[in-house]
Amino acid sequence: MSSEELEKYEAEMELQLYREYRDVIGLFSYVVETERRFYLTNQVDLQSRSTDNGEMYFEVTMEDAWVWDMYRPARFVRNVRVVTFKDVNVEEITKTDFDVPATGSPGPST
Repeated sequence: MSSEELEKYEAEMELQLYREYRDVIGLFSYVVETERRFYLTNQVDLQSRSTDNGEMYFEVTMEDAWVWDMYRPARFVRNVRVVTFKDVNVEEITKTDFDVPATGSPGPST
């Protein structure tokens, strides 16, 4: 496989992953970003911990999550536990960002 074919394959996989993300984001309440992965989930627990020598780390547990990873054969995961020494970002998704009008076409009414 040439490098050009590999780049094309990865670009297609990334586009397919983005489309899946766009389709499933409305099912979830939280976005969780760690140093290695990006997750969508409805239940997240973030705990800060410290080691015996005083270093701080984070433990994140999630249930029924979707993981952004184009190399995983299955992106829906029942239980996830992440331990990291890097920052973790947890954001609540605003559902109104994804509301679609029930009837009519978008745009100003006349």
